[in-house]
Amino acid sequence: MKLKTAFSVVLLAGALALPVQADETKGFRKILDDSWEYAMKEFPTYASYLGDKRYNDQLDHASLKDEERRAEHTKKILARLDKIQLSKLSAEDQLNYKLFRTEVERDIEAHTFKNYLFNITNRGGWHMDFAQLPSLLSFTKEKDYRDFISRLNAYPRFNAENMEVMKEAIREGFVHACASMEGYETSISTHIVKDVEKSALYAPFVKMPDMIPADTQAELRAEAKKAIMDKVVPAYQALYELYTEDYQPHCMKQVGALHWPNGKAYYEHRVRQYTTTDMTPQEVHEKGLSEVKRIRGEMMDVIKEVGFDGGLQEFIEFLRTDPQFYAKTPEELLGKASTIAKKMDGQLPKLFGHLPRQPYGIAVIPADIAEKTTTAYYMPGAPDGSRAGFYYVNTSLLDSRPLYTLESLTLHEAVPGHHLQIALASETDLPNFRRYGGYTVFVEGWGLYAERLGLEVGFYEDPYSNFGRLSYEMWRALRLVVDTGMHYLGWTRQQAIDFMAENSALSLHNITAEVDRYITWPGQALAYKTGELKIRELRARAEEALGEDFDLRAFHDEILRHGAVPISVLEDIVDNWIKTRKS
Repeated sequence: MKLKTAFSVVLLAGALALPVQADETKGFRKILDDSWEYAMKEFPTYASYLGDKRYNDQLDHASLKDEERRAEHTKKILARLDKIQLSKLSAEDQLNYKLFRTEVERDIEAHTFKNYLFNITNRGGWHMDFAQLPSLLSFTKEKDYRDFISRLNAYPRFNAENMEVMKEAIREGFVHACASMEGYETSISTHIVKDVEKSALYAPFVKMPDMIPADTQAELRAEAKKAIMDKVVPAYQALYELYTEDYQPHCMKQVGALHWPNGKAYYEHRVRQYTTTDMTPQEVHEKGLSEVKRIRGEMMDVIKEVGFDGGLQEFIEFLRTDPQFYAKTPEELLGKASTIAKKMDGQLPKLFGHLPRQPYGIAVIPADIAEKTTTAYYMPGAPDGSRAGFYYVNTSLLDSRPLYTLESLTLHEAVPGHHLQIALASETDLPNFRRYGGYTVFVEGWGLYAERLGLEVGFYEDPYSNFGRLSYEMWRALRLVVDTGMHYLGWTRQQAIDFMAENSALSLHNITAEVDRYITWPGQALAYKTGELKIRELRARAEEALGEDFDLRAFHDEILRHGAVPISVLEDIVDNWIKTRKS
């Protein structure tokens, strides 16, 4: 990995006793502060998401000119970084410099591939983000409502700018495959309402705080209704027409990044970005095949344990069709997920010395996106404490949400997975770009590693649940195979579905939804297994080196306190931790 040498130099710098100069440190931290402030102003909805309310009445600017303007600004940041003398920074700031510079260079590279033209995926888009905005904001004062009304009135401009980008994507051939986008138009039409009270955007106005006078409440409701019906709904209608009349007719008949302009090079860039390694797509593919073979063997051991008379395919069919493995109601599924999460809460002190202050809750995935989206996901809380983290569970299509995978799913999305890791990072004193950002390979690698931690604290005692854990691990190994297969090696969508169905107990609906996700989000799915394998490798290294002195709680605390770093940096962190523990 090319990153290895650069980051190693940073972590070893402390041992070299290089002189630290205050002016150089001040100059570098000014770059970090300026960049963060720029990001908050440029992306006001993200600022609101983090609890920064200074721009709560504004929406992002998203036109093609805005994309070019931001790209030029990023180049200027890189030029400022070039003037910093790395050797004059502390070891800590040298690492911050390397991480920040890598992010800047990554953004510049992504822009050269016109990554900004992909402003929708089969499960995402600006119109979906806007519709979910009320659930991410706090409404406690009159100003909160007036700010939101300002955003409602600004939506036509924001929507038009994004539509401009979509039109450019159509012209240049940066469109997704038809099959993967089937039904996407419903994510738009859901918000074209005739009754304003059925709009998700009106939800904050249904029940307002008593501290706001009744006449003011009536005024705010009237303004909100007018903005939604006169501004927002027509904007959604315009997007619906653009999507159905222009985007859909131009969708790709084949799947894979290799069919986009300069597609193979673009995918190689995505592999580097999401794995933080220099592995080629072919090398990732081979690693995936190797993991599939290993996990398949462990699955067969479970089949023998339960005394099932048949092979892997027969056992998978049994799991997919037997009613005992599925909840009868959404409430049952949500209740079981809640019980698992609460049980793990009580086990966390066995695994960690330091736990986050921020709480988390469990919620249902919104109906307008549920059938096309994943089985569950995590939404981080606000650092200012105004919003807890949430583990969202998909309660649609219950016959495709098996209970035997619920333990691993909950451990991944809630604790000790995403909530614990992301909440801890937000409570550090790291620079903001590390507290609230970071690398997918660490975030998702940790989530998959967290699933396995259940084996050490009393989970997966039911062999069917353990098979579910293995199926989820297999799912992430299969991603290495099918993502590279479709985007680089010419696999069809059906090939990917068939390969996953043959090797996983996931429902066919989940498999299809996942494959469509990979088609429209190339490379992202590679992060999970890549990161998890590295964390497991580093833990084994530490256990061997330290023997009886290995402290699992201290190990976990160490790798989490640095935020979501590239795996090469994580390797150096663990190596230095081992040396420190030995001495």
